[in-house]
Amino acid sequence: MSRRTASISSDYFEALYEGGRDPWRFASSAYERDKYAATLAAIGPERIGRACEVGCAIGIFTQALAGQCASLLAVDAADNALIQARDRCAELTNVTFQRMCIPDDWPSGSFELIVFSEILYYLVPDDIRLAAKRSLRSLSAGGRVVLVHWTGETDYPVTGDEAATLFLEACGGRVTALRHERQEAYRLDVVQAEISAN
Repeated sequence: MSRRTASISSDYFEALYEGGRDPWRFASSAYERDKYAATLAAIGPERIGRACEVGCAIGIFTQALAGQCASLLAVDAADNALIQARDRCAELTNVTFQRMCIPDDWPSGSFELIVFSEILYYLVPDDIRLAAKRSLRSLSAGGRVVLVHWTGETDYPVTGDEAATLFLEACGGRVTALRHERQEAYRLDVVQAEISAN
């Protein structure tokens, strides 16, 4: 299977979500449900001050993560996805949504947690490295990054394993690995910033 040679544009995602569609069955898939549960378990039960979810899609995981966060910024490249996400999370006053095309766009401020769930493999290697560098600058001391990626075949610029490896390599020695977990269809990595990531 030939791979794309450029990061996938927002137009691709706008078309997928057009008309309120759920292209990956986020709301009904057993795979998604189990992956969300594993991601929350990896994050742990402790209260999080400020968090960022990159690639929030239609807000299914956003809704679950919000219960652990004082403040959650959820971003996505597709307005059509954000319409659904805002509707789903309308009663959650601690959640803010923004349209962003990561890594060229990047949220301001610092975060105790940044989650990339099935998003980095849409980017070419240089963009993944840039996302890693910007994540490090945005993490508060001791802040964590969670990476979750499907490991099956696609035509995306990189595989799930390549995306995680590129991101972690770009972080260099500035993070400590807390968790690496492989399931049949995805991998999950959690890293923590050193005392000061800035």
